[in-house]
Amino acid sequence: MDTGRVDINQVLMQMRTIKSQMQQARPAETRADQQGVNQINSQLPMPGQSTRSVEQSEPPSFGEMFKSAVDTVNDNQKAASSLSQRFELGDPQVDLPEVMIALQKSSVSFQAMTQVRNKMVEAYKEIMNMAL
Repeated sequence: MDTGRVDINQVLMQMRTIKSQMQQARPAETRADQQGVNQINSQLPMPGQSTRSVEQSEPPSFGEMFKSAVDTVNDNQKAASSLSQRFELGDPQVDLPEVMIALQKSSVSFQAMTQVRNKMVEAYKEIMNMAL
């Protein structure tokens, strides 16, 4: 007799299967993470080595850093928009969690950039109001 209810045992079995699959996939992720750490460590100088390069390069200007940050925010927004559009069109290679993460990343980076801009405007106003 079908009452339209969900079989709890079947749902629990599916959850356990998914959990075991995730646990099996996790060691592969850990190895990839460790390889990334090893690659970064290999680029760091050994103790006793000089960290100075032969040529002294100028640090980037504030304008360059700000432009880079704005470009990054713009890239995040373009990527999120592209993923969202691909998902809406039914692209099987794009899943909803990926789209949601990209949209949130885009939103957070834009909000952070807006806060930086607001602080810069406040600092500018404060400097302009200073008595000489």
